Amino acid sequence: MKDQKLVILDRDGVVNVDLMTYVTSPKEFEAIEGSLEAIARLTQNGYKVAIATNQACIEKKIISEAELKKVHDHMIDLLSKLGGQIDYIAYCPHAPETNCKCRKPEVGLLIEIEQELQVSLKGKYFVGDKDSDITAGRNFGCIPLLIKKGGYGEKVFGTKNSPPTEQCFDNLNGAVNYILMQDI
Repeated sequence: MKDQKLVILDRDGVVNVDLMTYVTSPKEFEAIEGSLEAIARLTQNGYKVAIATNQACIEKKIISEAELKKVHDHMIDLLSKLGGQIDYIAYCPHAPETNCKCRKPEVGLLIEIEQELQVSLKGKYFVGDKDSDITAGRNFGCIPLLIKKGGYGEKVFGTKNSPPTEQCFDNLNGAVNYILMQDI
């Protein structure tokens, strides 16, 4: 596998406002202030960007995979206008009670990203706001970064599973600043 610069992002609560339910249409997709610009900065600095997101709304029949694709296409379109891109989106369509191997904190989505992009994720940054993101990233050998605001991050910050304080940020822009500083 190639060693490339790559960052893995959770979606809800990191890129877009977490509605605490589900984003079911493009009009419900509201980017967190500065998040799309932060992804564009990663792209412009030679990083591939992948998303690993749990979307139980599919198995729960709240939306279809086609409707989820419309949400993701809208996000990609907004990003492209800023010079950013998403190289791959892996999503788990299962409800928690299904006990699948892809739903975070399991690592199936990370395996999928690694295989699809042919890039080892070991030592790559995984940016999330939930305990399940931090756990999945750690269990796969990624470096977890926590987003504290906009989602569930404030509940994770300071717990035993929280990354060290220097790896916790108010938003994706702060996390990207950190990533780019480590690259110098």
